[in-house]
Amino acid sequence: MRLIPCTEEAHSAAILAILNEAIVTSTALYDYKPRTPENMVAWFATKRANGFPVIGAVDDAGKLLGFASYGTFRAFPAYKYTVEHSVYVDSAHRGEGLGRTLMEAIIAEAIARDVHVMVGAIDAANAGSIALHERLGFEHSGSVRQAGFKFGRWLDVAFYQRILATPMNPVDG
Repeated sequence: MRLIPCTEEAHSAAILAILNEAIVTSTALYDYKPRTPENMVAWFATKRANGFPVIGAVDDAGKLLGFASYGTFRAFPAYKYTVEHSVYVDSAHRGEGLGRTLMEAIIAEAIARDVHVMVGAIDAANAGSIALHERLGFEHSGSVRQAGFKFGRWLDVAFYQRILATPMNPVDG
């Protein structure tokens, strides 16, 4: 396994498959309907326009096993040093340590890009993701009860954050 920067041309279909599997089988994403290839065009365009990384884990044959990225936390200028991240692993490769590897890579990328706070919005029942975040130094910063409704039940979302030492010289404006 090796880590690579994902591109729309090479990885859009694989990322779409991983996301759609999570949408239809889990509460990792609070979407109801699978996404389309057109959604991925817009997703990658947003990542490119904002300089947001998309890091993939691939096997020796180049098959995407999982990916991590981050994006805008809130669309107001003073939040410019805060991002919301996500990590998804192909269902056939969960439990192999890829989530941790991808998280470590996206944290390193955030530090290199002068991010100050990383936020993960995690379904409160997702004990595995919560444990992973806690092992990587994220702290629970609050929950919103009954924030979502999926699979016939209310879902609580828990926010986990990690404060990074960067940037060295933050500026207003």
